[in-house]
Amino acid sequence: MTQPAILLCGHGSRDVQAISEFEALAGHISRHLPGRRVVHGFLEFARPTIGERLDDLRAAGASDVLAVPGMLFAAGHAKNDIPSVLNDYAARHDGFSIRYGRELAIDLKLLSAARERIAAAEASVEAEAGDGISRADTLLMVVGRGTNDPDANSNVSKVTRMLWEGMGFGWAETCYSGVTQPLVADALSRVVGLGFKRILVFPYFLFTGVLVKRIYAAVDALAKQQPDIEIVKASYLNDHPLVIDSFLERLDEIPRGDNLMNCQLCKYREQIIGYEQDQGAAQVGHHHHVEGIGTDGDQADHAHGHDHHHGHVPDKHE
Repeated sequence: MTQPAILLCGHGSRDVQAISEFEALAGHISRHLPGRRVVHGFLEFARPTIGERLDDLRAAGASDVLAVPGMLFAAGHAKNDIPSVLNDYAARHDGFSIRYGRELAIDLKLLSAARERIAAAEASVEAEAGDGISRADTLLMVVGRGTNDPDANSNVSKVTRMLWEGMGFGWAETCYSGVTQPLVADALSRVVGLGFKRILVFPYFLFTGVLVKRIYAAVDALAKQQPDIEIVKASYLNDHPLVIDSFLERLDEIPRGDNLMNCQLCKYREQIIGYEQDQGAAQVGHHHHVEGIGTDGDQADHAHGHDHHHGHVPDKHE
């Protein structure tokens, strides 16, 4: 029996490096699954789009596809936009099955990968500065992407708490790159007055992109303003081996029927405080106007200016 093809569904980015990192991840997963057809597609900006990849798979004779969102948490993209694309495609092609997996979510493997990224940043600065600043004298700042889904945002806070307690930092804070509060610059300006000798900033992101680079720029600006505080940048998760293992687990869950997202606090299913109007909202994609329009590398002479958003605070996509 032919095994299902695999489709990794990426968010997409204007940033060429972000696309390269996602493609590298897809390559890692493909090498872990010899003999399987593994492809990737993007929701917005970059090509191939998700629809184009599904066309490729169907043209190659595939009739059964396992699709997983290349995302840490289930917000609008994983719950709404990607399923909308997949369901629409399946409805238009009889006999073509697409089974959708869940997001990476809060996972012990990802927490271990995060711990290693943070520890590597500590080791690097210690090798250079040798000042012996302890974790008790360090404030950990975890930066999430930020969405208009409170369940996804709260997961970032949970990651922060588990890293804080598990690694023994003196204090920890959570902030976001956009859409929700507190934003990075505001959070950094507040924590400098707490008296910690070191502030370690960890972007809890899978890949680089416009947002991660913006986070690092804010950290660099703070370091110049606060020369008496050691400001450290940790690397994002990227293709850490444990990240790859987590994706493989999500794929294994689909045929077993274990690929269930958390619905208890989903604003589309329950009346979440402040989001009551979203309960029962139709599953409709919102990315048609930026689907496959290209990265900055493709269109260096074209200013995008697509400042679209998904709810409260305008935020530029990666």
